[in-house]
Amino acid sequence: MARPKEFDTEAALDGAIKVFSEHGYEGTSAQMLVDSMGIGRQSIYDTFGGKWQLYRAALRRYGSGECSAHFEALRKGPRAIDGLSAMLKRVVETAATPCLGMSSIYEFGTSKPDVTEINEPLASAMSSAIAAQIREAQRDGDVAADLDSEIATQFLKSAVAGIRLAGRSGADLRTLMGLAEISLRSLR
Repeated sequence: MARPKEFDTEAALDGAIKVFSEHGYEGTSAQMLVDSMGIGRQSIYDTFGGKWQLYRAALRRYGSGECSAHFEALRKGPRAIDGLSAMLKRVVETAATPCLGMSSIYEFGTSKPDVTEINEPLASAMSSAIAAQIREAQRDGDVAADLDSEIATQFLKSAVAGIRLAGRSGADLRTLMGLAEISLRSLR
């Protein structure tokens, strides 16, 4: 008779997210996962099916959480531009922390269909939310009316990636805030 699980699956996934974010899929060993997740190796296999399945579960959990946090930030403030600013500020505040979503793109690009099938809908939802916010900011007169909202969305997503990269490479808060401010200013 199998023993019941004696650990919190979500907390274990959070431990996996931490390791995969920092070291990538290839750079993460089973022992690193065991240590970070606080569960035995066999429990990883019994619960998640193996390292690749665990990676995908961690990526899905991380991506959903990040999108939710970005959506919440976008809703802040009385004007649409305030939401865009809040989203960039959130990125600045977390820029030094490894991002599993970015890491998965750096490591795999689109070469792994089962990673793409996780990342693509999240990226699409994020793009739609940012584009809608940009269009609202255009109606408010806070973003240039002649900007293509889809291109501006891709620009902001690229700025987010750049801010995260700068944060991971040791840029100070002043620099990161400056990058965010320039990104917003470029939309005017």
